[in-house]
Amino acid sequence: MPMTLAVIAGFLAGSLRAGLHGKALQPPPIVHSWLIFAALVPQILTFQVPNISQTIPLFWAKGILIGSLICLLIVVWLNRNLSGLTLLGFGLVLNLIVIVVNGGLMPISPTLATYVHPETASHEWLLGERLGLGKDVVLQPTETRLEFLSDRFRFPDFIPYRVAYSLGDIFIAIGTFTLLWRAGKISPAAQNEPSAPLA
Repeated sequence: MPMTLAVIAGFLAGSLRAGLHGKALQPPPIVHSWLIFAALVPQILTFQVPNISQTIPLFWAKGILIGSLICLLIVVWLNRNLSGLTLLGFGLVLNLIVIVVNGGLMPISPTLATYVHPETASHEWLLGERLGLGKDVVLQPTETRLEFLSDRFRFPDFIPYRVAYSLGDIFIAIGTFTLLWRAGKISPAAQNEPSAPLA
C-alpha cells in the first residue's frame, strides 16, 4: 500500500510539475526496464493470485521473492544516475536483508498479523509459519532477526486500509515518489528551446 500511494502521489505531483511548464509527464528513462516486469510478474503470480499461489511450494515461493528483489536491485544499479533510485534501492536492500536472515519471508508479529487479517482467527496460523499465501512469516518480535526491519508499521486507525509495512517499504515509497516527481522537471535542453513564433 505505501508503494501504491507513492506511485499515485508521485504521478500526480510529477504531472502537475510538468503541466506548469506546459509539458506532459514523461516516464523516467529507465534502461533495461524489462527486468522490472521479469521481477514483479513472478512475485505477483506467487503471492497475489490464489489459484497459482496454492500450487507453488514454499521453497520456490521464497526463492521467487528473494530473486525478485535481487532483480530489482540490478535495475536500480543500472539506473543509479536517476534521482530517487538510490533511496528506492536502499529500501530494497533493507527488505532483502531482513527476509534472508529470517528464512526467506518477511517477518510480521502475531499482533500485526491479526490486525491485517482480522477475518483469520489466530489459531489458523502458527508461529514460524507463512501467513496464508502471502510473503510474510509470523514471528514473535523477540524471535525475529533485525526486527526493526520487519513489517512492523501500520496506518493510523482513521485510514481504512489494513496493511503492515517495513522501514524498507518507506524508503522504496520515498524513492518512487522522488523518481516520478523529478520526471516532471523540465530538462535544461527544453528550457533553452526557442518559443514557437506567433502566427
